[in-house]
Amino acid sequence: MDTQNPSVPSRPQSRTAGKNHPHAGGLIHDNARHTTRFTVIGNHLAQHPELSGLAIGLAVYIQSLPAGARADIKTLAARFPEGTTRIAAALRELEAHGYLRRERHRTPAGRIVTRTVSCNQPGHRHAQARPAPAPASASASARKKRTPAPRKPLPAVPQPGYPAPPLLRAATDLLADLRHHDPRLLLSERDTAHLAPGVAAWLERDVTPAAVRHALTTALPPEPLCRPAALLAHRLTAQLPPLPPFTPPPAVRHPLQTCEGCDRAFRSPAQGLCRDCRTALAAAA
Repeated sequence: MDTQNPSVPSRPQSRTAGKNHPHAGGLIHDNARHTTRFTVIGNHLAQHPELSGLAIGLAVYIQSLPAGARADIKTLAARFPEGTTRIAAALRELEAHGYLRRERHRTPAGRIVTRTVSCNQPGHRHAQARPAPAPASASASARKKRTPAPRKPLPAVPQPGYPAPPLLRAATDLLADLRHHDPRLLLSERDTAHLAPGVAAWLERDVTPAAVRHALTTALPPEPLCRPAALLAHRLTAQLPPLPPFTPPPAVRHPLQTCEGCDRAFRSPAQGLCRDCRTALAAAA
């Protein structure tokens, strides 16, 4: 009578599931170790469940670029066959998931430029993860906290004794021209209106516009100026020259008249008697 051995499997068993081997289906990696010209990409990007293939490809390409390389839409469209519309949409995907940031900066020359910041791991270091939607009440509180602090007022400037419109106009023109001598002295309309009376006070003291301009633009610090208007306000106050010395007006010289009593010539605004005749007439009376 035949007996069965329960320890012997009834059929051949395959290898452990998930192991790559020549007889199993699925992906097989044929890898070689990179030693030069390679970029480390996280699986959170390469296998991102929400990003499109174009967005993932652009992120990989951007992360492989050296610092300072151009990564704007026009440059990327010239590099890849996709048009500007699809590339712009893919870049917005990367921005939405924290892989790209676009920041605006002012150069020392006063120009506004946009810089693209590539984040190889969103939420790490300077990059911030996208917050979850907050309740309505919490959103109102967050908006209140995000309200920028009020701007610190500029220092007071000297005031002219006679703020005539032509004097203030000349002061405003002088301030608007400062940026041609130093691009960092680009002033807003509000800052110019605040500083104009101080410049007018200098012009009122017989200081030439060239001398005022020299006092405001000479020996400026080499680093970027955070508040150029505050620096100019300080100089207008601290270096204010004294008032010019008072010069009395010349004495008035009346025309010569002929005395009606003694026919002697004397100076007077109108005809009549000279001083001696007036004195004699008063003594006789």
